[in-house]
Amino acid sequence: MTLLHEDHLFPADPEIRGIARRLYRTIRKLPILSPHGHTEAAWFATDQPFPNPATLLIVPDHYIFRMLYSQGITLEELGIGKESLTQSEARAIWAIFAANYYLFRGTPTRIWLDFAFQELFGLKQTLTAKNAEKYYDAIAAKLAEPGFRPRALYKRFNIEVLSTTNSALDPLTDHQAIRNSGWKARILPTFRPDAVVDPDFDDFRKNVAQLGEMHGEDTGHWTGYLRALSKARQRFKQLGCTATDHGHPTANTADLDAAAAAKLYSEVLGGGAGADRRELFRAQMLTEMAAMSLEDGLVMQIHPGAWRNHNEQLFKKFGRNIGADIPTRTDYVRGLHPLLQKYGNERSLTIVLFMLDESTQGRELAPLAGHYPCLRLGPPWWFFDSPEGMMRFREYTTETAGFYNTAGFNDDTRAFLSIPARHDVARRVDCAFLARLVAEHRLGEDEAAEVAHALAYGLARQTYRL
Repeated sequence: MTLLHEDHLFPADPEIRGIARRLYRTIRKLPILSPHGHTEAAWFATDQPFPNPATLLIVPDHYIFRMLYSQGITLEELGIGKESLTQSEARAIWAIFAANYYLFRGTPTRIWLDFAFQELFGLKQTLTAKNAEKYYDAIAAKLAEPGFRPRALYKRFNIEVLSTTNSALDPLTDHQAIRNSGWKARILPTFRPDAVVDPDFDDFRKNVAQLGEMHGEDTGHWTGYLRALSKARQRFKQLGCTATDHGHPTANTADLDAAAAAKLYSEVLGGGAGADRRELFRAQMLTEMAAMSLEDGLVMQIHPGAWRNHNEQLFKKFGRNIGADIPTRTDYVRGLHPLLQKYGNERSLTIVLFMLDESTQGRELAPLAGHYPCLRLGPPWWFFDSPEGMMRFREYTTETAGFYNTAGFNDDTRAFLSIPARHDVARRVDCAFLARLVAEHRLGEDEAAEVAHALAYGLARQTYRL
């Protein structure tokens, strides 16, 4: 008995399924490139054992506790907000999770977890309240073994590159420690400037002042602020960074002249800017970041369209990243127009666009990426990193943007053990899509194999300059 059938996610039609199998066999063991994610560099710097199954699998994963919360289970019951868990607390959280595992039927989370349970821990019966203790003990025993420490798992997962996501204010001491240790793995930081470019971010003015102090610049004025940001980017590059990451509420950009931008900055920093002016500042900063990417070569990732912290009560109690971010409508065509008029034709600039509004894929994103040399489409992300979401993405975008204006796959995860599962799902879905094209005589199988390799490995390597 196994949790996952060997043909899971492949087409039901026998002929197409056979083609998908053959394509998948050519790519299933390719190294993993993870150029966008949220794992912790500290795990690899210290290489300490993961403490217990609940802390590893449940507490950091908003996909899991979001579903449980929706069914009336409180975040306190799941250990959210606690610095550490006792063994009895961890077991109690695991028991709640196991008793409610049925809630994940049909979700990608179920696939990722079953993959980890089966492939990493040798567990082949569906998790339930009855076998919760057996599961917990088996996983806990494995986590105590040297082969389950972070560095060993990095090697076991066949990861070639793994990028973390770090605030512009991060001193990157864990990344430096990894380098100093002599370990040859590539754990790279990604530059995330939201805390110092979004006036609505917590402690924005304090953050901007800290940015200046860290980099020896006076951020009380516009030019000093831009120099501090540029120096921060260089600091990241010195530790291997190849990309920036921008999580703005909208895709709006702006192209103000220097005097107008400086005036707006003073207004925002002084705290007197209204909502429209704060949005204009965020829009201007995306264009400024594109200009800096032209200079320093960092790939720019833009993922707009989330109403962050929609549940204000939970935000006040637990802070960010507690599963209450909700997708909103996004206008890429008008929003990106100022930036693209200035830099869209630059062949040396790479901007990767992500979406949370599926209606934009065929109507806006594919036509934009199918024209502007600087644009690439990021993979289905967050709410759409599911088999259905991935298949819709290929169906909506391929006819206009093709395959080679996309950025391959990234897992965007805080849950380290889900990385191989997420990549396996993407590879299977892409092979299923390509198999249909082969069966319909729209693509030769040899060409489909080349595309499968590109989607699993080559495009991410090229796009993120790895």
